[in-house]
Amino acid sequence: MWSIRPVCASDAAAIAAIYAPIVERTAISFEEVPPSNVEMRARIEMLSPGFPWLVAEVDDEVAGYAYASRHRERAAYRWSADVSAYVHSRMRRAGAASALYRALFGLLEALGYRNAFAGITLPNDASVGLHRAMGFEPVGIYREVGYKLGAWRDTSWWRRAIGALSREPDTPMEFCALPTAAVERLCAEAAASLAVRSGQLQA
Repeated sequence: MWSIRPVCASDAAAIAAIYAPIVERTAISFEEVPPSNVEMRARIEMLSPGFPWLVAEVDDEVAGYAYASRHRERAAYRWSADVSAYVHSRMRRAGAASALYRALFGLLEALGYRNAFAGITLPNDASVGLHRAMGFEPVGIYREVGYKLGAWRDTSWWRRAIGALSREPDTPMEFCALPTAAVERLCAEAAASLAVRSGQLQA
């Protein structure tokens, strides 16, 4: 059984375990040292009250996670968020990243955000395909912006519009202020689509 829910501090170890090989073995993340369980817990506790941070579970095991964070510090950027999703290597191609993003975008729209941005280290055909399928459009490429695993790396940036723009937008709410019922509904709808996909793959 699949489910999607907001993160808990107790998820830190499972999330750190998913993220560690991505840091150690790939250029997908520009971090060079995997965060410890303690560091990951601190990140969760710092980010999750203000921004959605979700986990996908299958049979009570964390299979992936997605989160939003501040796009830039200056005030006029506050309607935009950066987003990321990571899935355990055993669970890829099951649709978990798409479902997590679907729930995340619904929550961001409910909070009042209007843009989601994602950075993709190139080459990464799987991530490019995921973001295109989720409605992202390419913005541009930072050429040779990072050096990792013995090579200079390009990063492509992608934008997905969320909701409708208005001339007098309200400042986005913090995630902790969103009613629990709205969070549960959006997570359940995304998890239902994941369960359907999983059933189709098994058939």
